[in-house]
Amino acid sequence: MGDQEQKPKASLFPLFPASATTSTTTCTSTSVVPQWLSNTSFTADPSVINNAVSTAIAEEGDEEQEEPPREEQPQSQHHSYELLEDEDEESDGDKYEKRKRRKKKRKRSRESERVIFEFGSRKSVPAKDYFFDSHPDPDNLAYGSLYRMDVPRYKVHNPYNNGDLDALDNKVKSSERYWSAKNAALERNKNFKRFRLLAPKSCADILDDFIPLSDSESSSLQPIIEESWEDEVLRKTREFNKLTRENPHDDQAWLAFAEFQDKVSSMQPQKGSRLQTLEKKISILEKATELNADNEELLLSLMKAYQKRDSTEVLIRRWEEILMQHSGSHRLWREFLHVVQGAFSRFKVSEIRKMYAHAIQALSAACNRQFRQVQQTDKPLDPAIIRLELGLVDIFLGLCRFEWQAGYQELATALFQAEIEFSLFCPSLMLTEQSKQRLFEHFWNSNCPRVGEDGALSWSTWLEKEEENRQRILKEENSDNDDQGGWTGWSEPLSKQKETSINLDVDKKDVTAEELNDEIENEDIKQEDDTEALLKQLGIDIDAEASGEAQDTLTWLKWSKEESSRDCDQWMPVHANSGLVSQKDEVHSEVDEQFSRVILFEDVSEYLFSLSSEDARLSLLYQFIDFYGGKISPWTCTNSSSWTEKILSLEALPDYISQNLTSSSDNCTKEQYSSISSNLTFLLDHANDISRTEMMRFLRNAILLGLTAFPRNYILEEAALIVEELFVTKMNSSSCSVAPCQSLAKQLLKGDRQDLLLCGVYAQREAVYGNMDHARKVFDMALLSKSGLSLDLQSNSSLLYLWYAESELVKDSGNNLESTSRAVHILSCFGSGATYSPYKCHPSSMQLLRAHQGFKEKMKTVRSQWVRGIVDDQSIALVCSAALFEELTTGWATGIEILDQAFSMVLPERRSQSHRLEFLFNCFVRMLQRHQKQSTLSKVWESVLSGLQIYPFSPELFNAVLEFGHLYTTPNKLRWLFDDYCHKKPSVIVWIFALLFEMIRGGSQHRIHELFERALANDMMPKSVVLWRWYIAYEIGIAHNPTAARRVFFRAIHACPGSKKLWLDGFHKLNSVMTAKELSDLQEVMRDKELNLRTDIYEILLQDELVSS
Repeated sequence: MGDQEQKPKASLFPLFPASATTSTTTCTSTSVVPQWLSNTSFTADPSVINNAVSTAIAEEGDEEQEEPPREEQPQSQHHSYELLEDEDEESDGDKYEKRKRRKKKRKRSRESERVIFEFGSRKSVPAKDYFFDSHPDPDNLAYGSLYRMDVPRYKVHNPYNNGDLDALDNKVKSSERYWSAKNAALERNKNFKRFRLLAPKSCADILDDFIPLSDSESSSLQPIIEESWEDEVLRKTREFNKLTRENPHDDQAWLAFAEFQDKVSSMQPQKGSRLQTLEKKISILEKATELNADNEELLLSLMKAYQKRDSTEVLIRRWEEILMQHSGSHRLWREFLHVVQGAFSRFKVSEIRKMYAHAIQALSAACNRQFRQVQQTDKPLDPAIIRLELGLVDIFLGLCRFEWQAGYQELATALFQAEIEFSLFCPSLMLTEQSKQRLFEHFWNSNCPRVGEDGALSWSTWLEKEEENRQRILKEENSDNDDQGGWTGWSEPLSKQKETSINLDVDKKDVTAEELNDEIENEDIKQEDDTEALLKQLGIDIDAEASGEAQDTLTWLKWSKEESSRDCDQWMPVHANSGLVSQKDEVHSEVDEQFSRVILFEDVSEYLFSLSSEDARLSLLYQFIDFYGGKISPWTCTNSSSWTEKILSLEALPDYISQNLTSSSDNCTKEQYSSISSNLTFLLDHANDISRTEMMRFLRNAILLGLTAFPRNYILEEAALIVEELFVTKMNSSSCSVAPCQSLAKQLLKGDRQDLLLCGVYAQREAVYGNMDHARKVFDMALLSKSGLSLDLQSNSSLLYLWYAESELVKDSGNNLESTSRAVHILSCFGSGATYSPYKCHPSSMQLLRAHQGFKEKMKTVRSQWVRGIVDDQSIALVCSAALFEELTTGWATGIEILDQAFSMVLPERRSQSHRLEFLFNCFVRMLQRHQKQSTLSKVWESVLSGLQIYPFSPELFNAVLEFGHLYTTPNKLRWLFDDYCHKKPSVIVWIFALLFEMIRGGSQHRIHELFERALANDMMPKSVVLWRWYIAYEIGIAHNPTAARRVFFRAIHACPGSKKLWLDGFHKLNSVMTAKELSDLQEVMRDKELNLRTDIYEILLQDELVSS
């Protein structure tokens, strides 16, 4: 009672009352800590978590016996909300009554310091009354926090049985509020029960007709089940066991059963329990693969589970066993190659090459085996063979990209040259695979130009000319023999003569080669002696340890810059017979360096394969153009495996993705975020490392040679003209009054004047450079001449009409009315089916009406084709033309409706795998962007979100999301959207746009770091060099934390050891936080991993000495 006699002291701050006696807390001891910190909102006794379950059984019986009926409790237990100053003015009598009531409660519960309240009860009669408070808590404002003595305890009311919706078993009880540490622990208790509301099974079939409203009916059907987490695990396990036992070949059931184990593991805090759950998951998947041995999804899921448990050596051994049984699966090979490339401990470039060789040879054998079976039956090519060949091409591209990133650019280029010659320009001879390779070896070892080089003829043309020369020589020899006449003695066959002459030449060459080698070795020894003497004179000890090579980090910075420069210049292979560095490369004095750039036939022979389908050959050529930086029209869907694999394996973002990111940044950036947007250039601006001029010439030559294999392919023709523009503009930096590709386009048109699409592509390029008058002449010429062509060629006119109208609308030359009138005239001629005539005046009302009716009839034809699954470029162009015509004449809403109806004609499965339908949806989004001010938010936003559900990896759609979301939605909604797609459909594109949005909005560094870490915690994202390089660049350029960037760098090279550019980032960007010894060690590890290093550190040291002297 001494506490009652002590008067409260006045406080200087009303938020922090000085009296500590008015509150009876569990912490009664006085201390120097202010009272507001003793609030249970901020403190928690860890012992109550451990004692919560252990003391529950002993308390259960006592409380049930001693607790009086609910009606005996006073009804005045409502907490009163009073002002802050009223608490200090409370009378001593009221305080005494409150303490007396508390003592009674302690006696009933036999606790001396705290009161235990039940979370709920399993009895049908509630143990206590319930109160609902819908008003906010005023004490939060008064006290600056939750006030423990004056806050109501909220309970969720269950209307069915007047009990708690969340209930605990009688063995577990709790006090405190929901935010306390004790209740947080009890939430994860296995005996914590919840009610599940289930729909009645008897009403499952008629729920579409009506919904029962009677509570009695629903209660009689018992739709409520009380279930704890342990009960749920047992129930679902029984269900999955029954489902897999009844349907053992249902792979989705097995996969769902395995995924449920991941959910169970996430609820287990102990590591041992999680490992047991992982073992159970593995046993489930092993049983599934026994029953479904050929199912790739189950095998991949099983190997991912093994990866979490087994070591790298054991995992790779398991992979080899599976691939021995499924050698014809390109998906399994691709995942296996991901695993071996990411294993840092056993990473060697030579070992990875062997794995790629095994994969290509196994898949090539599977393709040949299936192709021979098809040839015997005279059936059309099976789609399974096409998919297998496309997968084989993707793995070959992975090999080329791996060689390029490891520093072997010449080998990557030679692989492309060899495979394109071998599969696209093979002579039309009935040869076995071994015979083809022997014949190709002669071509490769000759001095003739290869694909992309000046004067290249292709393998088949070279062989024809060689045969012509051989026949000509034989005729000359025969004519000489005829002129001599008479007996000339026995003579050996020509082949024998050639063999002997060749042998003599070879012997002579061997002798000269040996002499040259001896001379070179002697010169090397002399040069080494001279170099050693020079180094000793300079004070450089070549026998010292690596740390003694370069004591200054600036020296390593110069080395890395020189290494990057040589990587940029030395990408073309050198011919063995020429001995000269091809094209622009400088002639170096080091002979071994030249020979290291010579790619022999043995270097490429293991990776050659034949392709029988046109789709696979085009895929090889298209990906070759994209690999070397050429701009090409969309030829594959963003949902395809080849596209996702390409994005995942990139070291830098391509131009079209960077353009979308820049557009998003420009649309979302405001003045207050100008500093953030300026720093984004550090991420989006990646310097173009490769010498673009020579590479564009190489690419132009290769595309022109590819057009001989695929004539009248407008995608290749457009790529050739764009590459020519890049080549000419790099050679001549002055502004062009005409399109730089004009001479090449005219040269191609001279070869084929009936190629309407080539005319349209060329006219588009003229319009891009502002030469609209010349573009109109080309378009008019092509459309006027189509009447004299075959029906097959006339069907391409729909693309011409669309390109012509779009060019008029884009290049309006400042006169919007005239350009719109011209576009309407072009489209009306197309819709009405009338003979095209050049523009003179705006079309009449009758012409417009005929065009409307004509487009309706054409759309019916398109519908009948699309129902049968025939979706081609001509039908897509027709739909886009009809929508554009309606937009210009009737209104944008009608055009949107046409595109929407056309898109709904196709089944969802075909939509998600067709790049043409993705192009159609992008047209739909662009039309919405043009009229976003007139359209409603719901229409625009729902359309974009529906497109994202079909194409979740599309950069254009995410660009639209940021543009529309910036204008119409809150940042939190966009964050929710990005988080949802990052969780459900993770990809490099989604993470890049999510990070870009946070940086543009000036998001906190904690949020951005969390996004980076969540991205790299995914199973596949650590293989993305782009994400690692973005992370390092962000830490250095925006967060200004080089120490954190250093930590990220070491994680990055451990996850992606095959990226030389990533290793060199450590020298370029982190030399300020890394010592010379660490940089030297990095170079030694790069050599140990067999990355191609072209520069010796001693060259840099000699240059520095020469400069200083």
